[in-house]
Amino acid sequence: MYNLSVLLEDAARETPDRDALVFGDLRLSYKFLDTVANQVANLLRARGIGPGDKIALSSPNLPYFPMVYFGALKAGAVVVPLNVLLKPREIAYHLTDSDAKAFFCFEGTPQLPLGETGHAGFERAANCEHFFLLPANPAATESPIEGAELFWAALAGLPGEFEPQPTEPTDTAVIIYTSGTTGQPKGAELSHSNLLTNAMIDDTLFARSPHDTTLVTLPLFHIFGQSCVMNVSLYRRATMVMQARFDADEAIKLMVKEKVNFFAGVPTMYWGLLTHETSAEDIAVIKENLNVAVSGGAALPMEVLKGFREKFGVQILEGYGLSETSPVASFNRPDRPAKPGSIGLPIWGVEIKLITDDWKDVEGEGPGELAVRGHNVMKGYYGRPEATEAAIRDGWFRTGDIARRDEDGYYYIVDRSKDMIIRGGYNVYPRELEEVLMTHPDVSLVAVVGVPHDSHGEEIKAYVIRTPGSSLTEDELIAWGKEQFANYKYPRIVEFREELPMTATGKILKRELR
Repeated sequence: MYNLSVLLEDAARETPDRDALVFGDLRLSYKFLDTVANQVANLLRARGIGPGDKIALSSPNLPYFPMVYFGALKAGAVVVPLNVLLKPREIAYHLTDSDAKAFFCFEGTPQLPLGETGHAGFERAANCEHFFLLPANPAATESPIEGAELFWAALAGLPGEFEPQPTEPTDTAVIIYTSGTTGQPKGAELSHSNLLTNAMIDDTLFARSPHDTTLVTLPLFHIFGQSCVMNVSLYRRATMVMQARFDADEAIKLMVKEKVNFFAGVPTMYWGLLTHETSAEDIAVIKENLNVAVSGGAALPMEVLKGFREKFGVQILEGYGLSETSPVASFNRPDRPAKPGSIGLPIWGVEIKLITDDWKDVEGEGPGELAVRGHNVMKGYYGRPEATEAAIRDGWFRTGDIARRDEDGYYYIVDRSKDMIIRGGYNVYPRELEEVLMTHPDVSLVAVVGVPHDSHGEEIKAYVIRTPGSSLTEDELIAWGKEQFANYKYPRIVEFREELPMTATGKILKRELR
């Protein structure tokens, strides 16, 4: 059997009484988590849902997520995690596009009624037959939404044992929808082998202790949190301390209280922890315990990397991956020197190269578009053979990211190909500008984009969050940038903001800024 649910099965057999999940005052053992997942599998089987059928799941970082996720896998079903911020139209699209037969959706709160939004999308979707509401109050006996079935009521009386459905390594386990920055979101089909191998290899990249404690703040509906945090934690028999949504103050408190030693986040989370006013006592506790800090999802500014190391005493290790690569493709390996600013070297069993627009190899330093080949590359985009053919050739997946490499084979992301600015015929990479602008003492966070311009085609604009108390002006920052960059590169337009738009995973939404 090659079912990804073996991650939970083995952990429950070996460490049944260890805390698997901590959420608020709840402490749930591996045995309990496995029992509920078995009940979910029995529920699906009883409703005629079996191998290959699609199950959609919309939940923040709550115990519900792994319960449903692994229950569906045990039944041989395919999990389709959905971003919790989707609107009814978008939910209907995802349910229909993935051919989902059932939808498990968290109820939410009066301020954020996720259940009502989810049910509205469910009613618009084609062929989705079952809607299970994951209640905010587990003791609830009546569904607040007409036509929605309460999760715990549906599980009542079902056996806590289940023999997992045997699956082939190449069978689809999860469909992860891409962000859709270049059109409608596409579902990347990831196999049991893709995800299990990625979790096992990720484990070899991180320092391990006899009992790891992980802060789960990356959204589990995103492949980074799902694979590099949840699946790796299960493989390591770790305790997962769940945070429904990232908040720097709460994250610091949890790291101190639970003595967290493993943290994975996106750059904006590290920026949030770095700029948080943390007491010397709390910093001391974090320094004593935190031994692994991993960044991915976007380029990490060097100033954040250096500042975090100085404040908390741990080196952030950068890696690289995408939904389509399960996700990890490269990492700063522990057996080789870490190079700050680099995404490291290809992980075991994976090849990386640089290519041109027409798939020709780029020799030397580059830059060129990153292409990846290996056990981590997706099967393809669900129901989209033409998109799959355009993205994968001879096993190589083209990522859309522009990179260069050094003489030691380490890769460095230059920018997203679609983020590149062409000003007056010159290529300008926003990441380079952001790295330098972040060194200005009055700049806390920055995002650079291209905006339309009559004569140059595009002009360079910087959206800036100033450091607290700063009175930096637009003219001052432009003048400073003029001293740092070639004449065609420096930002001509600066806009100051209190915050920048971000995805649920903490990535800056440049398309909204554009």
